[in-house]
Amino acid sequence: MLQLAVILPTFNERKNIAPMIERLDAALRGLSWEAIFVDDNSPDGTAEEARRIGRDDPRVRVIERIGRRGLASAAIEGMCATAAPIVAVMDADHQHDPALLPGMYEAVESGEFDVAYASRFAEGASTDAWGRPDRVKASGLANRIARRVTGVQLSDPMSGYFMLRAETLRADAHRLSGVGFKILLDILATVDAPLRVKEFPLNFAARTEGESKLDQTVVFEFLVGLYDKWLGRILPTRFALFGTVGALGVIVQVVALKLIKILLGHNTAATMLSGNEYFVLANTLAATVAMSFNFVLNNELTYSDKRLRGFGPLLKGWAQFALTCSLGLLTNVGSAAVLKSTGVHELLAVVGGIILGSVWNFALSSKFVWGKY
Repeated sequence: MLQLAVILPTFNERKNIAPMIERLDAALRGLSWEAIFVDDNSPDGTAEEARRIGRDDPRVRVIERIGRRGLASAAIEGMCATAAPIVAVMDADHQHDPALLPGMYEAVESGEFDVAYASRFAEGASTDAWGRPDRVKASGLANRIARRVTGVQLSDPMSGYFMLRAETLRADAHRLSGVGFKILLDILATVDAPLRVKEFPLNFAARTEGESKLDQTVVFEFLVGLYDKWLGRILPTRFALFGTVGALGVIVQVVALKLIKILLGHNTAATMLSGNEYFVLANTLAATVAMSFNFVLNNELTYSDKRLRGFGPLLKGWAQFALTCSLGLLTNVGSAAVLKSTGVHELLAVVGGIILGSVWNFALSSKFVWGKY
């Protein structure tokens, strides 16, 4: 009878799969278990490697996700895809020690605890082998924010290594945000009844192979998850992020406009234009600068789960972004020109143009730049 499912979200982890299965096999002797690799369509063939092993080892399964990314949503899908009564979530990069799994299983299976988790900051734990003091500081900051905002008083609520009963997860899976990286925190903040938690100190190891699903935006992703949890039903999270980036774009456009007007003031051809024509030219250039700024920031933050990488994809994405936003740009510049010609202050005219073009920009860029036709 199947007792435990270990869910391992992956991205570019091909070389880690076989060694991880060996470590799980050694740690879980005496238990009936399965490993479910939830792969976000890794270009290095991670899913195919898991399938290759699974042809000989029925304990190994793979869910290959096409067109979507994210650790939290991957963990939720994996935990909902098993018949095992108890599920664990851990990384496939060997930073999480599988030797903790038997103790965690015993704590949950006994009924004394609802959740068992591995903490990087509990007494007896260590992050020395990680060799990333910058990540330790970022995680520590996020943990302090998490405890203050959610009231979850754990030493490491941002941990990605935990275990619980599958029925506990499935009962509230529809209420989980699935945004960002901190699924344990999401579960603890979502379930209405207080959960009894058992903490295990973790010696957090260095990554061996592959690509981390966490990057320099770890604290940002955490804050996004909190927003989605508490306000996402009022204003969609991605639109709120897109709007925030757009607001920063306002500042960029205003500053760029000032600088461009100074530069154009030294151009003989530009000085021959009428006042309104001169403004349209300068504002068009400033809007283009702001649009490029918005593309870069949206790619890194708003659409981090669909992030474009590499010079070619980025250049193509920028061109698509420029194309899909062209009508928004025309609306932006045109309405600003009309407002300016009617006597509206230059700054208010620029802001008004940006607002009128923003909804169009969001709808089309979501569909054609970071989405699918």
